[in-house]
Amino acid sequence: MLNRVSLFFSRSVKQKSKKPAVNQGPYSFPREAYSLAAIELDWLKLCGIQGIIIDLDNTIVSEDDRYVSPGAEAWIEQAKLQGFQFFILSNGKRRYRVKAWSHRLEIPAINPAKKPFPFAFRKAIKYMRIKPKQVVVIGDSRHTDVLGAWLSGCASIQVATLPHPFRWWEKLLGKRVQTPWPNDRELWDFDSFY
Repeated sequence: MLNRVSLFFSRSVKQKSKKPAVNQGPYSFPREAYSLAAIELDWLKLCGIQGIIIDLDNTIVSEDDRYVSPGAEAWIEQAKLQGFQFFILSNGKRRYRVKAWSHRLEIPAINPAKKPFPFAFRKAIKYMRIKPKQVVVIGDSRHTDVLGAWLSGCASIQVATLPHPFRWWEKLLGKRVQTPWPNDRELWDFDSFY
């Protein structure tokens, strides 16, 4: 995966003058990244992206509140300064937690979003007043975030999942269904603010 990301960044530096098609052809942004901070905001702009629907659990902060994605809050602030609109969609069961993060990041949220069903995605897109093709969904899960993006007509980027306790379906399958956090990458501990 790192070779593909490296190749992407080398191409993005060389091809800044061309406007790439979203997730099409050799100059599209990657469908995978190890973290939010690894996603190039300038490249998203070149792809015509104006809005970002983002997952909370195991994308920004681990669902057990033990880890936070390195540089995630700074990346979100930088994206806002560049004019990107945000919306959080979370299937998390602790509504107070989603509300607290929504307030902390100053991003509206829907919880429970019932992903991958497209209703919450469509509501977020309508709130941002942009077209689905101008939105990228970023999350750690193929079966909720990526599938929900596809059902809603949006592009998606899957990030590596932050370490978290096994869920019941992961125990049943005997493995995690998301891409695990790379062992060679930095991971930040999170001091809860609740």
